[in-house]
Amino acid sequence: MTVVTLSASYGAGGSQIGPRLAERLGLEFIDRAIPTTVAARLAVPVDDALAHDEAAVRGVLERLLLRFAPAAQTFAGATPAPELVDERSYLRCTEDVIREAAARGAVILGRAGAIVLADAPDALHVRLDGPRERRLAQAMALEGVDRETAERHLRETDRARLAYVEQFYGSDQRDPALYHLVIDSTVFALDATVELIAVAAAARADPAS
Repeated sequence: MTVVTLSASYGAGGSQIGPRLAERLGLEFIDRAIPTTVAARLAVPVDDALAHDEAAVRGVLERLLLRFAPAAQTFAGATPAPELVDERSYLRCTEDVIREAAARGAVILGRAGAIVLADAPDALHVRLDGPRERRLAQAMALEGVDRETAERHLRETDRARLAYVEQFYGSDQRDPALYHLVIDSTVFALDATVELIAVAAAARADPAS
């Protein structure tokens, strides 16, 4: 089953390349669907799960959250008893969602997929990156924002993603040893990057090809 994990720095085009690659390979794309699925399993409101996800990537760890979850009726059909959901519980549930998606075949963006699926025999792990200035230029073009906004997003987003992997897994997501393929996606058109990864995914799934 084809599985591709993508790790992307801000401005490297991960949120555009991921869906295009999934379509190219005929696979499910996994990104923001993760917090939504985790919310359903933990019986907490989607908005709370999304906020919890952002808190996690900022490295807010081991803080117990009291969940009375009246809005959880959306998922459970009735108001559950008060529940404690800590960061580790959220992490374990997120990892379960990633592994289940990998079993079906998927393109998985972010959330340390290369580490969670490090032992998956056919998975292709890809890092998208590029020099800061070119990432800023690409982000401005893709998002339609000015330089000041792009610089702020770059600082906040890169810091948050680095913190997530460091705090939960003790690794540096920029370490090339985590990946089979590292691409400077600021020097290729997005569709060309998709094709590069698609070729690599096919070779990974069938080395004899």
